[in-house]
Amino acid sequence: MMVDFTLAQVGKNLSDAMRLLGDGQRELETGTEIRRFSRTSIPGPLQGDGQDVATILHLVHNLLHEEEENEDKPCRHRMQNVGEQGHIALLGHSLAAYISVLDRERLRRLTTRILSDTTLWLCRLFRYENGSACFHEDDRDGLVKVCRLVINDRYEEYASEGYAVLNSKQPVIYQSASCRPGMGQHLCSQLGLPLSSLCTVPCNTVFGSQHQMDVALLDKLIKEDIDAGKLPLLLIANAGTPGAGHTDKLGRLKDLCDQYNMWLHVEGVNLATLALGQVTSAVMAATRSDSMTLTPGQWLGLPAISAITLYRHEDPALSLAAGLTSSQPVEKLRALPLWLSLQYLGHNGIVQKIKHATTLSQHLLQKLKSLASIKTSVEDENNSPVVLFKFSQEISAASSGGSVEGYCVGEKEVLDTFNRWLGEQLAQLVPTSGVDVVELDDEGFCIRFSPLLTAAVLGTQQEDVEELVEKLTELVPVMSSTMSLRQDFREESHRHSASLTYVEEISWPGLGAVRYEPQAERMDESRRKQELEKINSELLRKLQDLDTDIIFSTGPEFGAEEDCIFVGMVTEDVDVSELVNTIAALGRDIEENGRLLDNMTEVVRKGILEAELQLLKANEEKLMEEGMLRQLPLVGSVLNWFSPVGSSIQGRTFNLAAGSLGSTEKTYYTMAQADNSSQQDTPTSSSQRMPGQRLFQRSGASSDSLSETSSIGPSDEKAQEESTTASSSIHPTFSAHEPEEDSLHTASDASPEKVQESCEHMHKTHVEPGGASEERHPDGQEDEQSRR
Repeated sequence: MMVDFTLAQVGKNLSDAMRLLGDGQRELETGTEIRRFSRTSIPGPLQGDGQDVATILHLVHNLLHEEEENEDKPCRHRMQNVGEQGHIALLGHSLAAYISVLDRERLRRLTTRILSDTTLWLCRLFRYENGSACFHEDDRDGLVKVCRLVINDRYEEYASEGYAVLNSKQPVIYQSASCRPGMGQHLCSQLGLPLSSLCTVPCNTVFGSQHQMDVALLDKLIKEDIDAGKLPLLLIANAGTPGAGHTDKLGRLKDLCDQYNMWLHVEGVNLATLALGQVTSAVMAATRSDSMTLTPGQWLGLPAISAITLYRHEDPALSLAAGLTSSQPVEKLRALPLWLSLQYLGHNGIVQKIKHATTLSQHLLQKLKSLASIKTSVEDENNSPVVLFKFSQEISAASSGGSVEGYCVGEKEVLDTFNRWLGEQLAQLVPTSGVDVVELDDEGFCIRFSPLLTAAVLGTQQEDVEELVEKLTELVPVMSSTMSLRQDFREESHRHSASLTYVEEISWPGLGAVRYEPQAERMDESRRKQELEKINSELLRKLQDLDTDIIFSTGPEFGAEEDCIFVGMVTEDVDVSELVNTIAALGRDIEENGRLLDNMTEVVRKGILEAELQLLKANEEKLMEEGMLRQLPLVGSVLNWFSPVGSSIQGRTFNLAAGSLGSTEKTYYTMAQADNSSQQDTPTSSSQRMPGQRLFQRSGASSDSLSETSSIGPSDEKAQEESTTASSSIHPTFSAHEPEEDSLHTASDASPEKVQESCEHMHKTHVEPGGASEERHPDGQEDEQSRR
């Protein structure tokens, strides 16, 4: 009864802990507790008094979700779907800790039963007769121990002589070029072998799959090593390569290993299909191998389950020496979580999970075949657990009307960038699908869907596949249009080479990148760099404030190019010419405005001094003309009364943009007629947008009468004329036109303070972005200036 009570208590405590830790949105009751447990990033001393279990679990809870609480916008993380079967697996770890404290005899009987049952079930489930099982945490450790077993078997004096016996004949381990990265190096480091003992066999280049090992070349390499006095030791084959999921020709490889007395080890995700009722002959050949590594934790969605290596060898002493078996009963308890999980699922439940994953692959493959812009790559059209697909440039270019010749420069790299972006977007939009991005030597970047590795963990269902295809259908047209318009964007940028520099950034998944170049001359390198950064940062801010669906950014986080404007994905109705013209015009406005502000103080100061000199000279000329008597206060008034003088000193106007002085006579004359002509000369937008037409969007076939370059600001429906200045297409136009209002009037009593105040006022209200004062032109000249 004591044991039963303890086991029940272990299960209850585990359920309570999982319920607390699994609630990511649970908030603690008081704010003091939140502050207390949120300071987990600061290490502290161990408290003198112990803490209860609830307090410790609260601390673990905050450690798990502290990052989510600190984020302004919590992101959706791909977390394992821990159901009741997952709780059974976790319960196995808790029970293993409890069972380890039993007396030695009871522990030995229990662990022997657990290990025997689990080994028998696995061998029958995956059709591996007369096999033994080794349970290990790292899925590579099983292969390391198998290599030790083969070395002990092939070198009889290895147990006594050690590595010195390897000098007589250097062992050679063969692996495929498509195997897991770093596997061979890990073996050599764990076994103490030089890297020269590792031989990588290339894959097929002419016949068969390009992800399968070249059997004929392997045969040639083995013969060359034997002639060189080396000992072929072991061959690592794949039943589902890590990238593409293809299976080597295991039958031929097994015959070759038997011929040269080599050990054949097989690993890969396709080994899971051995549990199904119908298995392909390529995968069935894996049952003839000398050993194979299984990962049922991923296939069945069982957390913290050890990997298993099944092997066949008749000498238990060598297996013990290699570490495949252990005389310690505690080591055998690694099989306990899987022992419990297999019993919970049953044979039918295990087969159903694996069959569900393969069905998802076939369902996605059928859906992808209907998408013309997607290219699929599978080993077997009728039975492939892994599906690879990618955005196909050739098909999309034809469907969107783009030319393939436009993508010749860095075409493969650009396609890899687009496919990498597509994979990241799909993984973010449909996280339960489990798709990821892989890079293959022959096909570049592809999106991989391998439900045997992710479906049970993430709980992927057929609805998730449908959503994945739906998102893919939305993203592919945008990618196609962006790819077809990249060449147009490059050409339009080159047309504005005087102010814009096209930046060739093949790692950017978008329309392209440009940089505005300052037009000022006689500027040193440091000053030019500062202006470049200032103008482009302000230009990016203005572009981001526009009402458009196009995304403008600073580009990749670790990109080589700086101070650039990166344009994101666009739709097919985007007017690239208008987009580039707008970028160039905004850049010019920012540069001219900045130049005007920088020179304002100096220009105003010099203008005041010049105005004072001109007024002083005018006073002297008036004195010479009128005589001294008229300057006397009393006498001058009398003389002016009887004999008025028509001469007077004209005021001065200061043009902020031109930095020049002029007479006020023309200003007063023009202002007298401003009210009569302002209503007729109101500038309008360079083009009128149709209702609902977005920024940078091309008008339809019925809008031929509209101007080619659309205005960024809202269209003026009440405008009566279509002529405008260059700046009116970027900034909203004013309702009244008052020429010479941007001038600064100075009279004989002008002061620097008044001039500066008036200067600031006029700059805020009437100075155009181009920086030039606006004068009235005839209708024809105004239209011509608008086109420029």
